[in-house]
Amino acid sequence: MDTTRQQKIAKLIQKELAEIFLHDGLSIYNCMITVTKTTVTKDLSIARAYLSIFKAPNNDVDAVMKAVRSNTKDIRFRLGQTVHNQLRIIPQLEFFVDDSLDYIENIEKLLKQ
Repeated sequence: MDTTRQQKIAKLIQKELAEIFLHDGLSIYNCMITVTKTTVTKDLSIARAYLSIFKAPNNDVDAVMKAVRSNTKDIRFRLGQTVHNQLRIIPQLEFFVDDSLDYIENIEKLLKQ
């Protein structure tokens, strides 16, 4: 169970990451990226962001995730520039694919059969 502070920091990071990906999505990654969920560890040192990727070139989500992970330092730096007044230490970022939409779509398809 997350503390109130963890939840507030997770929401702040989610909002700011969403802005970064909104700005960079099409120009750098050639697709639209949304941040669906963010969690922060108890010691606030690691933030895990779950990304939903739309219109990836050739539907290659893995390539987009590889590009995002290789840009993690830059993303963390830009995050730090926007939240440095609210957070003393900017957490390390970890990115994961949020495949819950695919899972829901698959369940709906199975129910229609």
